[in-house]
Amino acid sequence: METQELNKSAVLIGATGLVGSEVLNLLLEDGRYRKVKVFHKRSTGIQHPKLEEHIIDFDNIHEWQHLITGDELYSALGTTIKKAGNEESQYAVDYTYQYEVAKAAADNGVKRYSLISSAGANHRSRVFYSRLKGELDDDVKALPFEVITIMRPSILSGDRNESRPGESIGLFFLSFMTKIPGLKKYRPISGSIVAQGMINSLHKCPPGYHIFELDEIFHL
Repeated sequence: METQELNKSAVLIGATGLVGSEVLNLLLEDGRYRKVKVFHKRSTGIQHPKLEEHIIDFDNIHEWQHLITGDELYSALGTTIKKAGNEESQYAVDYTYQYEVAKAAADNGVKRYSLISSAGANHRSRVFYSRLKGELDDDVKALPFEVITIMRPSILSGDRNESRPGESIGLFFLSFMTKIPGLKKYRPISGSIVAQGMINSLHKCPPGYHIFELDEIFHL
């Protein structure tokens, strides 16, 4: 392995979420990284010699966009319509903030980018959430990263810091439905597997734009 591969720095947004927290832990324990920069509205509460934490306001990215530098960007930011309060606020978190950070990273010379999206993401969808996810997936493709990887997992499993009754019900039914032939690819996936898939994808994938759907993430 080349020396530069043992001295990388990573940028992460969404570090306190289900997938983002797993990405953070994996990066901090990965010997290939010397620094992990986290940008968030509140502290992760983690103390680690590799961790460089920035408490920021996503609505004022012009104040801190010059700090978004490194080798890789991991974007795991997201919210629900219930938590956001309305579609406009959810769009800001799930599209605007993530796109603005990605654009700033690309402008600052970050070469590799991994984004967690959602199964069913499609900019033509009649479903608001699927549509905004599809718009972001499409729009980051035009940014000048050398490698872009998009994760579109099924419903996520794992311990969250917040209650999401809808996901709990979905997990219950999917555990039975995916036993039906042909539906296995829709089985729930843990946040830790998605996180590892994001990191592995940036190490394995050749230059270009890559989308991993549903059970393809298990193979990363």
